Amino acid sequence: MRAVVLSGPGPVENLELKELPLPAERDGWVRIRVEAFGLNRSEYHTRLGFAEGVVFPRVLGIEAAGTVDWAPAGSGLERGQRVVTMMGGMGRVYDGGYAEYTSVPQEQVIPFESELPWEVLGAVPEMLQTAYGSLTVGLDLRPGQTLLIRGGTSSVGMAAAALARQIGATVLATTRRADRLDTLRERGVAHPLVDDGDVAAQVRAIFPEGVDAALELVGTPTLPDTLRATRIHGTVCMTGMLSGRTPADSCTLSIAFCAVSRSMQPEHATISVASTAPRAARCAREPVARWFKPRPEVLATCMASM
Repeated sequence: MRAVVLSGPGPVENLELKELPLPAERDGWVRIRVEAFGLNRSEYHTRLGFAEGVVFPRVLGIEAAGTVDWAPAGSGLERGQRVVTMMGGMGRVYDGGYAEYTSVPQEQVIPFESELPWEVLGAVPEMLQTAYGSLTVGLDLRPGQTLLIRGGTSSVGMAAAALARQIGATVLATTRRADRLDTLRERGVAHPLVDDGDVAAQVRAIFPEGVDAALELVGTPTLPDTLRATRIHGTVCMTGMLSGRTPADSCTLSIAFCAVSRSMQPEHATISVASTAPRAARCAREPVARWFKPRPEVLATCMASM
C-alpha cells in the first residue's frame, strides 16, 4: 500500500510517499481501507517535533474515513461498512491515516451512515468532535448563553458556531478579514467581529458584562484579550493554536492568568485547555490540561444528520 511516512521531525522534505506492507490482522484491531483523511494542524506540529511520545519513522494522520477491510470475529463490524476513526494515538503511537489502509483499536472505530461524498466525510470527524467536545466538556455551554469564538472562520470555528446555535446560544465570532464577515453571518453568527487585537472592547460594547463562554482557537497571542472579553465566573476553553505558538513559548499561559487578574478577581477566572497538553499544564504549573474522548454515538448522529 502507499503511505506518507515522516522519517523524523524537520522540514517538509522529511515526508515521503512510500510503499509499505498492508497492516496485519490483529485481535482487537480493525483494518480500514482509507477513502479520505483530514489534514490537521496537529500533524504539522508532529512534523515540527512538538508532539511527545512519537516514534519515527511514522505514518501521520490523526483521523481517517473509509470502510472496514478486516475486523475480528464478534466485533459487530462487517467488511465494507462505512466507518471513521480518530485520535487515540493515531499518527503518533502507531501509524495513522495518511495511507491507503490503517489499523486502529476496535474501540475507536465509529460506524455511520451518510450520503456525503468521501472528500467531505474525510474532513468531518476530528473537526466535529473537537468543536462538540469544546462546547460541552470544555465550556458546558447552555441555552441562552453567549459564546465568543476566537478564530471563527477556521473549520472548527464554523463547526462550533453551528453546534452552538443548535444548543441555543448567541454566537459572536472573529475573523481577521472584513470580507469574511458575511461568511460568518451566513453560518448563523449573530455578531461577526473583525479581530483588531482588542476584541474584548468590541464584545463589551455589545455585552457590557462580557460573554458567558469563549472558545479560543488562535492560541496564546490572543488568549489574554479573550479572557478580558469573558464575564466574571465565565469559562474560556483554549482548544486551538492557529497562531502556531504553543503555551510552552515563554509560558504564555501563565501570563494569560496574570492578565485576567488585572481585570477581575483571579479566583473568578476559569480556563479549560484542550489539545495543548501536557506541556501547557507544566508551563502554567496547574493541572489545567484536558483531553476530549470522542463519543461515538454523538459523532455518528451528527454525521448522519449532515
